[in-house]
Amino acid sequence: MHFKKRHVYVGVDLHKETHTAVVIDCWSEILAEIKIENKPSAFQGLLDEVKKSANGLTPIFGLEDVGGYGRSLAVFLVEKGEIVKEVNSALSHAQRMSHAMTAKNDAWDAYCVACVLLLKLKSLPDANPQDVYWTIAQLVNRRNSLVRSLATLTNQLHSQLTCHYPSYKKFFADVAGKTALAFWEAYPSPQTLQGVQAEDLAALLRQNSHNSCSTKKAEAILDLVGKDGDTTRAYQETRDFIVKSIAANIRTRQRDIAETEKALRQMLDVVDCRLETMPGVDTVTAAALIANIGDVRRFGSADKLARFAGVAPVRFSSAGKGKDQKSKQGNRELHSILYFLAIQQVQVAKVSGKPRNPVFHDYYQRKITEGKTKKQALVCVMRRLVNIVYGMMKHRTAYIMPDFPEKEAV
Repeated sequence: MHFKKRHVYVGVDLHKETHTAVVIDCWSEILAEIKIENKPSAFQGLLDEVKKSANGLTPIFGLEDVGGYGRSLAVFLVEKGEIVKEVNSALSHAQRMSHAMTAKNDAWDAYCVACVLLLKLKSLPDANPQDVYWTIAQLVNRRNSLVRSLATLTNQLHSQLTCHYPSYKKFFADVAGKTALAFWEAYPSPQTLQGVQAEDLAALLRQNSHNSCSTKKAEAILDLVGKDGDTTRAYQETRDFIVKSIAANIRTRQRDIAETEKALRQMLDVVDCRLETMPGVDTVTAAALIANIGDVRRFGSADKLARFAGVAPVRFSSAGKGKDQKSKQGNRELHSILYFLAIQQVQVAKVSGKPRNPVFHDYYQRKITEGKTKKQALVCVMRRLVNIVYGMMKHRTAYIMPDFPEKEAV
């Protein structure tokens, strides 16, 4: 008996509130259609219905979204010892569009997932929704959201300060720094500075800058405010409230980001990945790499990880003629992380004139000498980085900088 005849294939269309499953046999005939609520108490009922329609055959489940709406179901099925495959949504879309008459409903989508499961069973990866990698991904997403919110608030602060303090950019190096925020909250507009002496302002600045700001700094700010002229307009008190509110929100976002990064460092200790030992990789970058890669053991080799990241070239040919071209497929977020990491590896420090990573800098220059463009050489660096990241994550080792002659590094 062919191995595909020993199974039934369950495609599941996943949604926020409900899931729809369609069971087919090896001839693509529909055996059952099941709809359940997206809650753990309903998952056992789905499994029972599937096994009832399987008539003794082993079910194989195919899920598109094992990290989002379908994660709870995937975890349940894996813990029950069921075979669960992760189906790329592009494959199910291509299957849906391959029919002469296309449709769009939950049952049809689930049927297309089941068909992909049947046709590409051997090539589909096993679903492996481990809590540790999922939690790291959630923290990374949370931090990204906080950073975007912080950027929005900072832009709003700039917009308000432009009207209140025309020379505000000369007050502090960072308008969203601790000392600057304390100033904006205490003195949101020039009218609130009326009658304030330089020494009084200096006391506030010293308190929030760990004594790095002097009376001279306070005098310079008051002098700039005086030269700007009167900026008071109608409803000034309301606009002062806006500045105070934005400054307070910025302070809260900064604290939330710091706490999220602390949680990320703790989670990195759990997975025991030492990616931070590589030059240019901080806690945030390491966490983003792990969040997008997940359990690196699901990739049989660094080549497969490179294809997943869209770094490996794609062969386009016909009649035996063709060429390799840059891939626009794969995980584009992971591709972006590797791209910016590659840039950091080949950069040269402005002060010392030495490269951050002499080995990668030499490799990059060698590729350019061979005739590659700067972009092509950078892709070569990215491919090398994939090998290193794969090895470090698989064997849980630290990065060791190879010996490199000083005269060749500068």
